[in-house]
Amino acid sequence: MLTREKKEEIVKRLTEELKESKAVVFTDYRGIKANDINKLKKELKNSGTNLQVIKKNLIELSLRNAKLDVSVREMDGQISIIVSKEDEVAPAKILTNFAKENENLKILGGILGKEEMSVKEVESLAKLLSKEELRAKIVGSLKSPITGFVNVLSGNLRGLVNVIKAIEDKKA
Repeated sequence: MLTREKKEEIVKRLTEELKESKAVVFTDYRGIKANDINKLKKELKNSGTNLQVIKKNLIELSLRNAKLDVSVREMDGQISIIVSKEDEVAPAKILTNFAKENENLKILGGILGKEEMSVKEVESLAKLLSKEELRAKIVGSLKSPITGFVNVLSGNLRGLVNVIKAIEDKKA
């Protein structure tokens, strides 16, 4: 049994996390094995995301304190809250992939910025490219014209060398 002080501490900490968050996802983890939950927590932690199992009424208080107009009372099951302060897409992507492997995990909704998301919106968010993938595409796009320019210049040099070689062969 949690003491009142411990509950207040949990609400205060979660409120701060919610205020700083870029994305939040709510899931029902009922029926998932402890090993699978630990594997999921580790994967989420590697992406800068945090999975917590907190009572609904404490989550509700934290949401209200963070001035987020979202309610978890109607959500069925054992609720876990996943908070991401770094990447908007990572938690949705990781949870969606995990849910494909483990049908017991159910995504119940989420928050993006300050707006509530439905299950469909969380799944759509998971289909977007992550920050790293976007950065790689941008670098590739920026690099492509430079690479083409270098190839054109080297082609001209090769052509010049071939012409000089042909003149040398002709004179010999």
